[in-house]
Amino acid sequence: MQVPGSKSITARALFLAAAARGTTVLRKPLLSDDTEGFAEGLVALGYRVDRRPDVWTIEGLPEGPPVGEAEVFCRDGATTARFLPALVAAGKGVFRFDASAQMRRRPLGPLTRALRELGVDLTHEGQEGHHPLTVRANGIKGGHITLDAGLSSQFLTALLLVGPLTGEGLQITVTDLVSAPYVEITLAMMRRFGVEVRREGDTFFVPPQQYIAADYAIEPDASTASYPLAAAALTGNSVTIPGLGSSSLQGDVRFAEVLARMGVAVEMTSDSVTVTGTHRLRGLTVNMRDISDTVPTLAAIAPFADGPVRIEDVYNTRIKECDRLDACAENLRRLGVPVSTGRDWIEIHPAQPHAAEIACHGDHRIAMSFSVTGLLTPGITLDEPGCVKKTFPGFHEALANLRAAWL
Repeated sequence: MQVPGSKSITARALFLAAAARGTTVLRKPLLSDDTEGFAEGLVALGYRVDRRPDVWTIEGLPEGPPVGEAEVFCRDGATTARFLPALVAAGKGVFRFDASAQMRRRPLGPLTRALRELGVDLTHEGQEGHHPLTVRANGIKGGHITLDAGLSSQFLTALLLVGPLTGEGLQITVTDLVSAPYVEITLAMMRRFGVEVRREGDTFFVPPQQYIAADYAIEPDASTASYPLAAAALTGNSVTIPGLGSSSLQGDVRFAEVLARMGVAVEMTSDSVTVTGTHRLRGLTVNMRDISDTVPTLAAIAPFADGPVRIEDVYNTRIKECDRLDACAENLRRLGVPVSTGRDWIEIHPAQPHAAEIACHGDHRIAMSFSVTGLLTPGITLDEPGCVKKTFPGFHEALANLRAAWL
């Protein structure tokens, strides 16, 4: 099954392309609400972005946005809302950012505090630490900062990405870090665009150095791949995802390892992963701190395991598009499944789900995950099926085609 391009890689590539002098070509970028919003944010900032279905071309400018004043609406996109304020801070001008009500609820504070420590003049127009935000940019000198990235690795990624654009470079000491594999994606992509970050323990040393424009292919989205992989595991069928494997940049490819622990047959090559269901799912306890975007996927198939499924160390899922722990628990209970939660964990007990309407809370991952539950539970409906447009506009058709191919 073909999976759309990675949202995380597309967003980072757009930042790097805008920051690199010259023309960058992105091949097979994700076409979704989030990435379109990021690209339109760059256009609002004056960058030249040519978008064709499979190829996007961006004219970069290391000095910062070509315009001196702009307003950017970030939609629901966390990468847009967190990366672009860092990008403009390295330039000169006045830039105002706002976002959807959903994104306004999500935190910015650790990032904006760090930018202020670096001398950036910025103002939260409403609630402190949240959008809307105005940046009065005059470049970033650089220096040493301490950052808490325990709520989102995107705060660290934003600072790493902007580091080469500062006058003296950055030294970033991290006191806590969640979703560490996403930071590895950032470092690998910065390397591909010509900048090597040195890490010593909890400190990252980012040199002041010019990015080099690149011709860059976007790999499929590993978080999105979790849905067909889970579908195969649940129904006893087989699916292969080309373009994702042991050499993937994305940590979420390790969701396949979780399925293997549950007794599912998994075959992984350097550039593909195949899952074959065995008509049995074992219960397990699993720490998903580093692959937390796949928590709803596991929660959605957990009722069919032969023992409890306990997912631990995932507090950061409470500040995603919605509180995903509570959303998973709410929907499992709607389906008649026994479930309990704590601050950073959820435990799901075996049960045969019954028909119910799923409350998506505007969250694409809740909608896609419980659509997989519906493969073995007739009568499941979604209150907001269209919210999948955030990362996979064609999801429902793709799942239906996959199901038809298995019949």
